[in-house]
Amino acid sequence: MKKIALLLIIGLSFGTLAQDDHGKSLGKKVASVQLKDMDGNSVNTASLELDGPVIISFWATWCSPCKRELNTIQDLYPDWQDETGVTLVAVSVDDEKTKNSVPMYVNGKGWEYLVLMDVNGDFKRAMGVNNVPHTFLLDKNGNIVYSHNNFAPGDEDELYEELLKLVDNSKS
Repeated sequence: MKKIALLLIIGLSFGTLAQDDHGKSLGKKVASVQLKDMDGNSVNTASLELDGPVIISFWATWCSPCKRELNTIQDLYPDWQDETGVTLVAVSVDDEKTKNSVPMYVNGKGWEYLVLMDVNGDFKRAMGVNNVPHTFLLDKNGNIVYSHNNFAPGDEDELYEELLKLVDNSKS
């Protein structure tokens, strides 16, 4: 019985930590880090094309939930763009060993996202990302208005609802 109680306390502690971490980034600006796109061009994360909302999704080729999330959104993305003007930026956290598989995977899936390479994990650390997938929604000023960690079917609907709220609020 004591073991079960201890496990419950530990589980609740981790859940609380995860929730606290989730809320810490809200209202903050996106971090400024120099990353490379798949063509080797430098991109400053703080100066992404912010004509509208931006979704930043941290992922890796070895992460099944990451790929499920981005592949699910891929089917919805053209409609989201038409309705909201959103831009999706997929930030790969693949390291030196696995980074060469990123273009193969992205091109094979036909993703039309901007894909940035965070090989050293600088952007990941600056954004407080502990594990992937981790998705952020930014307003046009680069403020983080929504953050979500992990992926389960239906999470894309929650992200879309947050995106719609953001767009509706910006029209007011």
